[in-house]
Amino acid sequence: MKYTFEKAEKSTVKITIKLTEKEWKEAINKAYEKTKGRYSMPGFRKGKVPKHLLESTYGTGIFYEDAINIAFPEYYGEVLDKEPSIEVIAQPEIDIKDISDKGITILAVVAVKPEVKLGAYKGITFEKKVYNVKDEDIDADLARLQERNSRMVEVTDRAVADGDTVIIDYSGSVDGVKFDGGTAEKQTLVIGSKSFIPGFEEQIIGMNVGDEKDINVKFPDEYHAENLKSKDSVFAIKLHEIKKKELPELNDEFVKEAVGAETLEVYKTEVKAKLEKQNADKAERELEDEIIKKITETTEVEIPDALIERQIDNMVQEMAYRLSYQGLKLEDYLKYMGKTMDEYRKGYEDQAKEIVKSQLVIEQIIEAEKIEATDDDVKARVEEMAKAQDKPVPDIEKNMGARQLDYIKNEIIIKKFFELLKSVNEIK
Repeated sequence: MKYTFEKAEKSTVKITIKLTEKEWKEAINKAYEKTKGRYSMPGFRKGKVPKHLLESTYGTGIFYEDAINIAFPEYYGEVLDKEPSIEVIAQPEIDIKDISDKGITILAVVAVKPEVKLGAYKGITFEKKVYNVKDEDIDADLARLQERNSRMVEVTDRAVADGDTVIIDYSGSVDGVKFDGGTAEKQTLVIGSKSFIPGFEEQIIGMNVGDEKDINVKFPDEYHAENLKSKDSVFAIKLHEIKKKELPELNDEFVKEAVGAETLEVYKTEVKAKLEKQNADKAERELEDEIIKKITETTEVEIPDALIERQIDNMVQEMAYRLSYQGLKLEDYLKYMGKTMDEYRKGYEDQAKEIVKSQLVIEQIIEAEKIEATDDDVKARVEEMAKAQDKPVPDIEKNMGARQLDYIKNEIIIKKFFELLKSVNEIK
């Protein structure tokens, strides 16, 4: 085998592989041995037809395609082993430049890791935001705790008010004719939730248990049911129950029962510490995002289409995953949005480019600064995990696979990466 390679545009490399007559015939013979079971001829059992007879009958090129599929991966892999500078990031596109019984010449165009020309990443001034915890932040947290521990109580001494939960029967009609989906019994509705047609909930306010009432509403112009769009309708309502949310009183006894805090004041202190930690983490994430953004802006790199497409694949897959949790399929979501898959992927293109460029910048700085996760780093991280889970270190280690180990190493490297950038730049 002889080969040559040269850099091309858009971070690609052209590799030309030329096989000798002997190498090519070996590949053809392998193709014959692999596929001979497909063929039969009069006088021969299936799989026993001689190679020369098949070639004379069907043409000398009968085994070429299979021979290429056998030979190319082998010799292409050999080239990559010999040329470690070619960092392949995608499957190659191949073109047969010359082929005959005397040999074959294959051109492979392959996307490679692009050259990254880093801009300045040291001596830059960054501003770090500070988020202070306010009294209203603590009050909001306490309110959420009350909300989680609230209970519904029946109301019998007054009419429906905004915020109540009611149990109703309803039956809707348009021009005196009932429509599909417009009738229900013992339906639960939160007044003010705006989960029904505009104007529906407001007209229930003031009703008492046992009341029956007709209310008039108009379906929205953009309603999902075509036959009901913009139509005036009448709903016959019967009110069965009124319930209201009752919040527990915020005192020492409540917080002790709900979260195990000794007193309300102790819990407020704990809440403040928790919110301060959240704010500090938020400020740190924003600073790190700003550092990467500014460094990336001054970096020059020609991003291969293969990397962008791979990132878009990841983003589309992530969206499909999130939709599945809501019981939706991506195909149905696209129909609802009125978009094709190509149009949807196009919408991710700019964001994907930014993400890929940021990743390349991070990788280049890590390489330039020789940042790595040592065995001691990994050991210390595993000990932290064991302590957090209240388990012996050997128990953590025995359940740790290669993927989790790689994740830990990457986590350590990224942490060191940001620690370095913060130390070599000015943070105000």
